Amino acid sequence: MKRIIIGVLLLMGAMQGAQAQQSFLENQKLFPRVGEAFREKEELIKKEFAKKGIAYPAKQIYIRSFKLDSELEIWVRNNVSDSFRLLKTYRVCSLSGRMGPKRKEGDRQVPEGFYYINDFNPNSSFHLSLGINYPNYSDKILSDQKKPGGDIYIHGSCLTIGCIPLTDDFIEEVYIMAVNAKNNGQDFIPVHVFPVRFGNSRSMDYLGNVSLTDNESQKFWVNLKSAYDYFEKYHKLPVVLINNQGKYVYNTTLPAQPIAHTKTASGN
Repeated sequence: MKRIIIGVLLLMGAMQGAQAQQSFLENQKLFPRVGEAFREKEELIKKEFAKKGIAYPAKQIYIRSFKLDSELEIWVRNNVSDSFRLLKTYRVCSLSGRMGPKRKEGDRQVPEGFYYINDFNPNSSFHLSLGINYPNYSDKILSDQKKPGGDIYIHGSCLTIGCIPLTDDFIEEVYIMAVNAKNNGQDFIPVHVFPVRFGNSRSMDYLGNVSLTDNESQKFWVNLKSAYDYFEKYHKLPVVLINNQGKYVYNTTLPAQPIAHTKTASGN
């Protein structure tokens, strides 16, 4: 009897161990849309990596999106000490709202600022979706205190009311790369959303015209551009802090960290 009890306990331990060892990747593949995406798209993605001479899958990815230019970029690297390399640029297929940050529920605005992926939804109403952590600490200070809004995603189906929509084919590729990065230990996948591609002269001209009647947004965009310029120069992410007024403050001497609730002690 004692041997039977020991045997049962060992079997239960083995089963629990197997469950604990199931990776995030394996778990995601159990969902039909994700499993099908891997079967249909993974070889294509591997070829993209091979063209760039980058080992697949990437251990870290960085997502950068530009509202007016309707583009979303995927940057990748495999070591913390490496610079990020641009893998692919996707077309954002729809836009709601106008230039400027999201400040309240129902304003139809796509957020602008510095975020990270905080949700993987394999059963999304919009095919597949990746949630971003809006409102972040800055948004909570500067947005409507009672109803700042939320549920902002990068998703498929090419429909939007304040999100970042891609085609179903494109979100499958982005989702696969995000799953692989998280599976490799990247718990915070950064997502930076800018009003325009600051290096595009036509986009900057448009933003300049908007700034003439929107002084607050103009100050906000100048602040965002500092992080954009740093990344353009070094292909590395600055540390983004948030002061007590909700302004982004940058530290370029430390490794980049998630900014969900990070703030500076100073009010500068």
